[in-house]
Amino acid sequence: MTSRIKELRARDNLTQRDLAHKVGVRRETIVFLEKGKYNPSLKLAHDIARVFGLKIEEVFIFDD
Repeated sequence: MTSRIKELRARDNLTQRDLAHKVGVRRETIVFLEKGKYNPSLKLAHDIARVFGLKIEEVFIFDD
């Protein structure tokens, strides 16, 4: 799975720490998500998408 988190953070002028605080995780979790090394729970994916005002599938790309 890949994500658009880094791109969307830049669009909204959010740091990794800002986003982590908004969704209640550590900054390192955001780092791993951006690198594709961590698959979020459904709740975390939902919370991140909500911060950006998007649907989960607009933030996370599910590779085959």
